[in-house]
Amino acid sequence: MADVLALVEARLRTGLGEPDARAAVTFLGTDRVEVLRFTDGDVVRYATLGMAAQPMADPTAPLADPVKGPRAELILSVRGGVADTDKVLRPLAVLAASPQVEGLIVAPGASLDVGEPLWPGAQFTSVLVAEPGGLVEDLELDEPMEPVRFLPLLPMTPNEGAWKRVHGAQALQERWLNSGTDLRDPLRKSVPLD
Repeated sequence: MADVLALVEARLRTGLGEPDARAAVTFLGTDRVEVLRFTDGDVVRYATLGMAAQPMADPTAPLADPVKGPRAELILSVRGGVADTDKVLRPLAVLAASPQVEGLIVAPGASLDVGEPLWPGAQFTSVLVAEPGGLVEDLELDEPMEPVRFLPLLPMTPNEGAWKRVHGAQALQERWLNSGTDLRDPLRKSVPLD
């Protein structure tokens, strides 16, 4: 486990640079999850470290496989200096712990909801899990372990989350694209959904 996390942190540093802050959160009955902050100009990126320590298990399986199964870490990118986004550390750690706590498999297209604003004053209580491979390349592990995927998170307003449940993740992403939505704006309003 520690070896996997050391490799994950090295991959994060390769893709995002040196972290300028880190915080750790431990939930009862789960492994520790760290959140690293990387600053790149006016963009701040928060990356989880610890979610990939164990493979995500199918919640219907009678026993969780300790080696096989998808592994991932989460990355959230926002514009810095506009809102108190550092308060997103705990909600991000909650999302990263959800596979252990709730038996979820976090994959692109999924919605994850924390039930409260991601940071003070945020319009967002949930995120859309986007496709990996943009910021940080997948980390290949020794067989039979699956690679660690670095999944970008796109904040969603409650209205966007409800619209996505009806129309799907692809339709919401197309709506954002067609509206020229700045998904890194921590103060943005919901995209028009009519």
